[in-house]
This record gives sequence, C-alpha cells and structure tokens, in this order.
Amino acid sequence: MKKIQSFNNKISDSVLWSQLIAGDEESFSILFERYYGVLINYAKTIVYADDTIKDSVQDVFVDIWKYSEKLNQTINVKAYLFSCVRNRIARIHERDHIFSNLKDLSSFDFMFDFSVEDKLIADETTAQKVKQLNQCINNLPARQKEALYLRYHQGLTVEQVAEVLNMNYQSTKNLLHRAISRLRNDFPLSLLALLFKYSVNF
Repeated sequence: MKKIQSFNNKISDSVLWSQLIAGDEESFSILFERYYGVLINYAKTIVYADDTIKDSVQDVFVDIWKYSEKLNQTINVKAYLFSCVRNRIARIHERDHIFSNLKDLSSFDFMFDFSVEDKLIADETTAQKVKQLNQCINNLPARQKEALYLRYHQGLTVEQVAEVLNMNYQSTKNLLHRAISRLRNDFPLSLLALLFKYSVNF
C-alpha cells in the first residue's frame, strides 16, 4: 500500500489532469486524495459552517468529474482547484445574501492563523521575534493575509494567486507588495522566510 501511495505521489498534477480529462477514474481519485484535505483547510479560512465547507469542496470535485471532457488541459491544477472552491463558496454566500442580507465574500475575515511551532526554533530570541511576526501578519487586512497564504504557504505564483482571488496580475502584485512592505518595516526577510516555511493551519 505504501509503495502504491509513494508512486501516486510522484505522478505530476498535469499528468493526472490529462488522464482525468481522458476519463481515467483512478487519476481523478488520486487528485481527490491529494487535494481534498488541502481544500477543506482553505475553505475553513473563508467560512465557518462545516456543511458549507464540505459541500463546496465535494461539489467542486463532482463537477470536475461530471464535466471532465470540457476541462482546460493547460491550467495549473492547484490554482484552479483553489479558485473553484473560493468561487463555489462565493456563490453560496451570494445566494444566501438574497434571503438573509449576509455580507459579500470580500468582506469576510480570512481566518488562517499563521504560526510557527516552537520546537522548530531553537533560538529563544528568534522565537520571540517570530511570535511577534505571527501577530503582525494575523493583524493584516484579510485580503493581504489571504494573498500571503496563497503565495507563500501554498506556493502559488503571483499569476495563480490573481486567478484564485479573481484579481488582475498587477493588482495582486501590489497587494502582496503592500503586505510584505508592512512586515519588512519591523522584521528581516530571514524571519519572513522562516514563517512561511513552517506556517501550519490548525
């Protein structure tokens, strides 16, 4: 079983995506297992309701399989999945807004808590600075915080972050620049790199 999982992990997203489009159910299953938990965690940063979280992610995968023949071959799979989940949640809130006057998705807090496990930092002075940095990042505006999460925690390119946030490239670049600039005023880049390397979502 472990050998099979190890082999599956070596198959690239693009290969699995192409095979999925061709109707390969196993490739779909591997992508589902690879990203389901990641997407659940991402959805939790946007909305509190467990039912909405699970339904949104599951519906995205249902539609991917249902309309697999119409999917674009050349997309970045990870960015596409994040974008689909975000858009799905946005549509749910747009629908609920009609009945209950809920805020639109752009006004919701981004609920990911950036943190570094203490055991990963041996130096007490550095650990204290990182804790302060955690707090500063978590106090950023929600949009900046989400952009940082996608860019550095999930490893998306600026172009892919723009796709997920439904923004143009330059606006996304400016958003990230503003966030980093605020942090760089008080902290060295080495600490920022450490934070985004070891950030964990609890």
